Amino acid sequence: MADGAHPAPGGESAAHLTEAELAGQLIGDARQIRVLTGDRPTGALHLGHYLGSLRNRVRLADAGAELFVLVADYQVITDRDASASIADHAGGLVADYLAIGLDPARSTIFAHSAVPALNQLLLPLMSLISVPELERNPTTKAEAAASGRPALSALMLTYPVHQAADILFCRADLVPVGKDQLPHLEVTRTVARRFNTRYTPVFTEPKALISDAPSVLGSDGHKMSKSHGNTIALQAGADETAAIIKGFKTDTDRHITYDPEHRPEVSNLVLITALCRGEDPRAVAERIGSGGAAALKQAATEAVNEHLRPIRARRAELAGDRGYLSAILRRGAERATGEAEATLARVREAMGMAY
Repeated sequence: MADGAHPAPGGESAAHLTEAELAGQLIGDARQIRVLTGDRPTGALHLGHYLGSLRNRVRLADAGAELFVLVADYQVITDRDASASIADHAGGLVADYLAIGLDPARSTIFAHSAVPALNQLLLPLMSLISVPELERNPTTKAEAAASGRPALSALMLTYPVHQAADILFCRADLVPVGKDQLPHLEVTRTVARRFNTRYTPVFTEPKALISDAPSVLGSDGHKMSKSHGNTIALQAGADETAAIIKGFKTDTDRHITYDPEHRPEVSNLVLITALCRGEDPRAVAERIGSGGAAALKQAATEAVNEHLRPIRARRAELAGDRGYLSAILRRGAERATGEAEATLARVREAMGMAY
């Protein structure tokens, strides 16, 4: 393995880990694990983000893993024309990260646009994958369709390679993602493998970390998403949360069970309740039993509000100190720039371009 690369937990037998498998890995020395994660600054983070990814970031950081947390500002313009609100949204992301428990002294929080060497790494990576391969990427197709644009932009087409650069610049071992992002991560693994084969091994092939809640449903029964307007924002108040959950879809069977395949909407609320309370979803469903949808929604409302109460209080404090949030991004950019420049130097050496 190349100097500076980290051994991916779990060996090379699988391209992803579940939370249960991760727990076994963290019994060892988590300080040997590097994680790349992040979000696009397009609006407030929500409960789906939290249950699907954010809480795992804190868990990994607390266990000693090294986290690089990306504010993916350049990725906003893959499917949007305007960028006027990016600065406000970026500050909001940092406030969310700190509110959930990420320590900026132990995690590198940075904006994509502030690390030039990261973007320079994109060029050699783009030479390692073909246009037809990118066109077949199902996640890119779905995101392009959701954007409503008449034609696929070059930036959207190469979005998976941008993500590959984001992951590979810090030689990450794990990337917490939802199942819909697995095709993007496979592009990263592919370009890493091709680079290591064509030149000298530099990159680790990262694994996906799949959450226990990889696809939390929103109020309309579809995946919770900012673009769908069906979310519960982390910063939402208790009354607003109650009103949103009251409008969640369920079904006509009054007896509550946990059956994600046959009762996805009911099971979604059961799972949300269980994760916020740290319980098994089947135990939650059994306790509610014949209480019906009203009891289930009440339980979910109480669980979400109780779990998010300290997070919301902390975020409200942080949001008022924009100078502090900006300083965190500046410090993170310095740290990320050092990593990116070191990786780029290794890449240039491997390619015979270290003049």
